[in-house]
Amino acid sequence: MSIGKDKSIKTENNKECCNNKTSKILKGVTMGLLKQLFFCFRFYMDMCIDFLFSLYWDGQRRTIPSLEKKHNLLKESAVTLAAKIRNKELKSRDLVAACIERIKIVNPYLNAITDERFEDALKDAEEVDRMIEKGLSDEEFEKKPFLGVPFTAKESHGVLGMLHTLGVTARSGARATEDAECVRLLRNAGAIPVAVTNVPEINKWQETRNMLFGQTNNPYHTGRTVGGSSGGEAALCAALASPISLCSDIGGSTRMPAFFCGLYGLNPTPGHTSLKGSVLRTGQNPTMASIGFVSKHLEDLAPLTQVVAAEKADLLNLDNKIDIKDVKYFYTECAKDLRVSPVCSELRKAMRRVIKRLSDECPSSPTPYYHNGFNYMYSLWRHAMTKENERFASLLLDNAGEVHGLTELGKKLVGKSEFTAAAIIKVLDDQVLPPVNKEWGDKLAEELKKDLVNILGTNGVLIFPSAPQPAPYHYSLYLRPFNFSYWGIFNVLHLPSIQIPLGLNAEGIPLGIQVVAGPRQEALCLTVAKHLQTMFGGYVPPCTIHD
Repeated sequence: MSIGKDKSIKTENNKECCNNKTSKILKGVTMGLLKQLFFCFRFYMDMCIDFLFSLYWDGQRRTIPSLEKKHNLLKESAVTLAAKIRNKELKSRDLVAACIERIKIVNPYLNAITDERFEDALKDAEEVDRMIEKGLSDEEFEKKPFLGVPFTAKESHGVLGMLHTLGVTARSGARATEDAECVRLLRNAGAIPVAVTNVPEINKWQETRNMLFGQTNNPYHTGRTVGGSSGGEAALCAALASPISLCSDIGGSTRMPAFFCGLYGLNPTPGHTSLKGSVLRTGQNPTMASIGFVSKHLEDLAPLTQVVAAEKADLLNLDNKIDIKDVKYFYTECAKDLRVSPVCSELRKAMRRVIKRLSDECPSSPTPYYHNGFNYMYSLWRHAMTKENERFASLLLDNAGEVHGLTELGKKLVGKSEFTAAAIIKVLDDQVLPPVNKEWGDKLAEELKKDLVNILGTNGVLIFPSAPQPAPYHYSLYLRPFNFSYWGIFNVLHLPSIQIPLGLNAEGIPLGIQVVAGPRQEALCLTVAKHLQTMFGGYVPPCTIHD
């Protein structure tokens, strides 16, 4: 009797186990179907958003002025311009004057400049010309690789004597009492500051807009955003008005504007560039932010990064020579983060063109890669931000108090707030929504980084979408506030990445992809970017160029 009873119990247990497995499978299938339905809904919702916003903003499109023949030198890379100045083929004053003239021509269309030092920049350039005329040794030129070349910087970097408002009304009229470290290093390299450019409040939004200076427009379509927070820099650079554009990146702030404005943008491995003097930081605290540059010319990114990395430049291996045939490629077509829009069809097609070209010429075809961490990109970035030393709600009041999100929301509804809706959304996200579970966030981020770094090794790159859509219409990102996560996730992982332009779509809006490598593998990013440049051509100007 006991044997029969045991068999009966085992049978019941097996049935229960099978039922549990079946239940889990059905639950998994159901959740998968619901996710697919949700992404399908988001896809068509995004199409509707773009259509509705286009009805107004396409009517606001203005073509920026052509590049006049006398300003053609602004097409050149910063490296080339520096060489011409060094070889006495070009006067620094003539270059700085051309830069200033071009800025004055395009800025009415872009609204990128917040403050300028045009007269002082011309004097600095004249001094450079005098130094070169008297004669400089090779050693002196080596210490100043960008001698006489003008640059602009986002306004959140302190530039001595210039406005340093961070885009907030509490700092209206505030001026930098010293150069940020990155500015100091560029000056020491011989570059000449010309102007500072617009940013969103405290660098925290996907569009460059604030209550002090208004919004910056995209040179390819002035009814669309330039991205943030280095939007002013990207706008001027793409419009052929700034040879060197100094940026920073904590959640895509270099790469996002680079993508939206058809430029290259390198975000180096965090911890190798100093944030001292940027957004009022001391430079003493650990951060996932880095100093970087956007550029029309890929060849400028390595030497400029070497300048701002200073004594840590050797650690980034920027000069490493890499055989493109030895590179292994991995790719992710789309993340499955429910907060983020699905990647649109034209960017998926752009990705597939890249994968196909690489597949046709590589010994081994690019390999698909996915990790569960990509399902939570925004949550992981939000959690990582809690480890940063800055406090957004305090910085909005210049550290003289703290903004209360619900109070400001009420004031905004009656037109009494001193902050943009974007800043209020950020404060509400920090103050009202529950925090990400620390143990979960740390564990998942570490698992993702460990897996990705292990797979990439020292000769692998991940080709990743830049964003769900090309440059969106102004204000439309209020309806998709988490889309920057495609960039932000790699800040969280402390990995270097580069934004690569892939030409323009049928509407003349830039397309592109992002390439990511293991820690301190910047040379690998740059090598792949150069290879793709030969395939797809790189930067395409937003205006006519008169030769």
